[in-house]
Amino acid sequence: MAGDSGKKLFVGPRFRRIRQQLGLSQTQIAEGLGISPSYINLIERNQRPVTAQILLRLAEAYDLDLRDLATADEDRFFAELNEIFSDPLFRQIDLPKQELRDLSELCPGVTHSLQRLYAAYTEARRGETMVAAQMADRDEGTRFEANPIERVRDLIEANRNYFGELETAAENLRDELNVPAEALFAALSARLREKHSIQTRIMPVDVMRETLRRFDRHRRQLLISELVDGPGRAFQLAFQIGLAECSGAIETIIGRAGSLDDTPHRLYRITLANYFAAAAMMPYQPFHAAAEQLGYDVNVLAQRFNAGFEQVCHRLTTLQRPNARGVPFFMLRVDNAGNVSKRFSSGTFPFSKFGGTCPLWNVHSTFDTPDRLLKQIIELPDGARYFSIAQMVRRPVAPHPQPQPRFAIGLGCEIRHAAKLVYASGLDLEKTEGTPIGVNCRLCERENCSQRAEPPITRTLILDENTRRVSSFAFSNAREL
Repeated sequence: MAGDSGKKLFVGPRFRRIRQQLGLSQTQIAEGLGISPSYINLIERNQRPVTAQILLRLAEAYDLDLRDLATADEDRFFAELNEIFSDPLFRQIDLPKQELRDLSELCPGVTHSLQRLYAAYTEARRGETMVAAQMADRDEGTRFEANPIERVRDLIEANRNYFGELETAAENLRDELNVPAEALFAALSARLREKHSIQTRIMPVDVMRETLRRFDRHRRQLLISELVDGPGRAFQLAFQIGLAECSGAIETIIGRAGSLDDTPHRLYRITLANYFAAAAMMPYQPFHAAAEQLGYDVNVLAQRFNAGFEQVCHRLTTLQRPNARGVPFFMLRVDNAGNVSKRFSSGTFPFSKFGGTCPLWNVHSTFDTPDRLLKQIIELPDGARYFSIAQMVRRPVAPHPQPQPRFAIGLGCEIRHAAKLVYASGLDLEKTEGTPIGVNCRLCERENCSQRAEPPITRTLILDENTRRVSSFAFSNAREL
C-alpha cells in the first residue's frame, strides 16, 4: 500500500467504524489527519475516496495495524453471513460468496441486523419463545427481544472488547490505592468501608449456600462466600466499587448501544462492571508491559498480578488501547459437554453463534490432562491458521458431595502474531502442519472426519447400508442450492 500512494479506496463504513472504536468525533480525527471535517464526512458516506496516504497517516497517528483495518471486522461479519446463509432455509438461493463478502464490507449494519433476525428465527424454531409468542397473541404491545446474552456479546465485539473510560477509571483507582497486587483485597475492602460505608465479610458456606457474593443494601454489607479464592474475592470487591463509582461511565457506554430492553441492559451493566473489576486488578499499562516482556506467559502473569488463569486470559483479550495494543487474542470457556459459556475476541476468529466448537480443537482434551497446558496450531477450511493454548480450570470449589465445576479455557491468536508468545518458542510456525478443524460440524465440509457429530447443512446426506465409513455421515460433494 505504501508503494502506491495514489491508490483510491472507497471504504466509508470501515473508516467510520475505526473512528468510532477510537472514540473520536469527525472533527477530532480530521485534526489528527490534517484534513477537513467535511472531507471526513464525505469519506464515511463513500462520496470521496480515502487515499493510501490517509490510511498510512491514520495508522501512524493512532497505532493501527493496516492489516487489521483491512480484514478484522469484515472477516467476522463475513463468517456470520456465511453461517446464516448456509442454513437450509436459503438452499434455493444461489448467493455467491463474493456478494456476502461485499455485503459484510459495505453494509455492516445490515449484516448485524440479519444476524439478530436469524438468531430470533432460530430460537423461535427451537420452541424457546413459545410463551412469548402466546403473550404476543394476547398483547400486541409485547415485543420480541433476541437472546440477551448474544445481544451483549455483539455489543462487546462491536467495541473490540475495549472500553477506554473504564480503563482510565480503573487506573485512577489503582493510583489512589497505591498498593501491590497481594495487598489489593485489603485496600479495596478499606475503600468500600471508608468511601461507601460498605463492610466486607467472608461468610461460611452453610450461610451463603449456593451464593458466592451478595450485597446487602440495607445493612451495607458485602458478603462473600469462603469458597471464593483470593483472586476471586478481590474481583468481587472491585466489581462492587465499579458499580458504586463508575455508574455514570457505564450508563454512558450502554447509552451508545441504542435502545435496549431491561434484560440486556442489566446484563450489559453487569458485564461492564466485570470489565472494570478486571482492569482494576490488572491495570492496563503495567499489565500490557508485563505481557509483552513475559511473552504472554499466562501463569507468570497470574502470579504477578495475583489473578487466576481465566482472569488473565480474559484480560488479554482487552488489550486494544490505541498506541499500546497487545496481541489480538480470542478466548472461549467450554465445559466438558462442549457448551460454550464465554467467548471473546479482539481478532478475527470466526466463532459460531449457533453451535458448539470443533472436537478436534484440543481445548476439549484438557479435561483428560487437567494439569497440563496444551498448545496447538489449528487451520480452518478457508486456510486461516491460528495458534492456541488451552488449560482446564476449576472454579469455584464446591462442597462435597456436589460435583466440582470444571471448565476448559482456550486462548489463541492469528498465526502471524504467535511469534510473540513464549508458548511458540522453538516452533517453525510457517512449516508446522496445522490441525484441520471446522467452526462446528454443521458448517464444516471436511470429509472423513471420525469426530463428526452431524452432516454439514450445506451438503446432501448420503445413506448406504452396504458401506460403513470412518465418519458416521457421508455427504455429496456438491453444495445444495
